[in-house]
Amino acid sequence: MRPGIHPSYQPIVFRDKSADFAFLTRSTLTSSETIEWEDGNTYPVYDVEVSSASHPFWTGQGRILDTAGRVEKFERRYGKRKR
Repeated sequence: MRPGIHPSYQPIVFRDKSADFAFLTRSTLTSSETIEWEDGNTYPVYDVEVSSASHPFWTGQGRILDTAGRVEKFERRYGKRKR
């Protein structure tokens, strides 16, 4: 690899606050926030919206969508289709 053209690749903690889940990995992301990890070292932390601990596909807890309400709203807005 040519020196000086690649981003820094360092350990970082990804944290999903909604599921109280975090994991340590390596990435080119940077963060000004830090966290003390289980091994006693301090690492930058990056907060994520969804992780494998909170995503419906991985947890098996699907979300219910109000499709009937959406259809009714569409029909009110544009009228029923005449056949």
